[in-house]
Amino acid sequence: MPNPPATRPHPAALPALSPTALLAVTGGQLVAAPRTAPEPGGRAALELGGLTAPEPRRRTAPEPGRRTAPEPGRRTAPEPGERTAPESGRPAASEDVRRWAGRREERRAVHQAIRRAPTNPYLRLLATPGARAFTAGNLIARLPMGMLGVSAIIMIAGSRGSYALAGAVTATGLAATAVVAPFTARLVDRFGQARIAVPATALAVLGSLALVLCVHYDAPAWTLFTAYAATATTPNTGGMSRARWAHLHRGDQAALHTANSFEQAADELCFMLGPVVAATLCGALFPEAGTLVGAFLLMTGVLVFAAQRTTEPPPTPRNRTAVSPLRTPGMPALLAVFLATGAVFGALEVVSIAHAGGAILALQAAGSCAAGLLYGSLRPARNVHRRLLLCLTAMTALMSLPLLAASSTASLPVLALCLLLAGAATAPTMVTGMTLVQRATPPGQLNEGMTLSVTALLGGVAAGAAAGGWLVEHTGTVSGYAAPMSAAALALTVAAAGAFRRRPE
Repeated sequence: MPNPPATRPHPAALPALSPTALLAVTGGQLVAAPRTAPEPGGRAALELGGLTAPEPRRRTAPEPGRRTAPEPGRRTAPEPGERTAPESGRPAASEDVRRWAGRREERRAVHQAIRRAPTNPYLRLLATPGARAFTAGNLIARLPMGMLGVSAIIMIAGSRGSYALAGAVTATGLAATAVVAPFTARLVDRFGQARIAVPATALAVLGSLALVLCVHYDAPAWTLFTAYAATATTPNTGGMSRARWAHLHRGDQAALHTANSFEQAADELCFMLGPVVAATLCGALFPEAGTLVGAFLLMTGVLVFAAQRTTEPPPTPRNRTAVSPLRTPGMPALLAVFLATGAVFGALEVVSIAHAGGAILALQAAGSCAAGLLYGSLRPARNVHRRLLLCLTAMTALMSLPLLAASSTASLPVLALCLLLAGAATAPTMVTGMTLVQRATPPGQLNEGMTLSVTALLGGVAAGAAAGGWLVEHTGTVSGYAAPMSAAALALTVAAAGAFRRRPE
């Protein structure tokens, strides 16, 4: 009977032997057997010819209440209430969330602001921070510009019984303003609006009060000229307001176009309401009432305007290399256009008063105000010089309507309608001209440049009034309406000659 085959014992059943004995028992084959039983939670070593290899690492649950260190290269979640430092070069998750939420809130705020933004360009303009405050003060200060001259004429003529003396006094004040106003504007640019406008206005108000006292106490005639000449220090509030818009919306040509249109409409409104308010106060109360109320409104408005320091342009100290805006290219031609345009206004005013009375002039101012507001709501063409030529062409054509109406019919309603239409071109012309002045003037001299244009305009008004008065006296009121049309044609000729010497924009 054959012997049964020898069975090889399983290594796990063998006792712990030496490597030599282990080879003998297993028939010279290498086997692996645990030398010792693995401990709970420990590592089991596998023998391999007397060498040991580690078992794969096993995760064990930490003991209760015991904190275990994180394995190298592995992130662990922080315990409740524990703050963890961000890894190198990467922000923590909470910081990422905060940044993402912040950007989301910013985008939401921008979208809400866009949805809430008014569609009307004038409402968007007045929505500029601080714009309503300085605009309110400027309108209060600008209303006396149409009051003080009329009030002085009524007051002096009623006291001395001479319109010639009253006209001479106001003409002297206008001439003094043409000389002093550019220097006042230069000081405003150099030292700031608030520092110069307030004392300059105070001096002008003292001149108005001195005129009232001289008239009331029957002082010599030369004192009237001296007192009214002191009012020439009145700052150009319209120019200061335009300078603020240019500072707030620099680079935004559409907003500046709307701002210039708004300012021109405000000018027309103040010069339309000012004489009416002055005549009402002087007639209903006493002859000095118009001048006193006008001086009070001027000082109050300038104080309110100057108090808005956040929208004030920064002062620009004048250096030795700075030149007068008169020497900048294109400025002399622009001032000549303003001079001729002022002659249109002066001649039209005198002739209309002589032909139909002063009340009919309100229609011309109303047409100009409405046209200015409409013009500011439209998108302007890029070539400003061509725009100016178109406006002057329209003004020349429309100024022929009063001449045709006066020569063909004696109907006042027809003349009133023609004056309303004639005024529709004046505000767009002034807005476009002021835009060119702003572009031609260095940024630090805006007040001076715009005051020069206003001075040229006032000089034209005086020249046009004289020419219109001469025509009315020698040829009649019908022929007198040829003066504003001729002045408009002269302005168009000067602008066309100046535009050909400049590169088109």
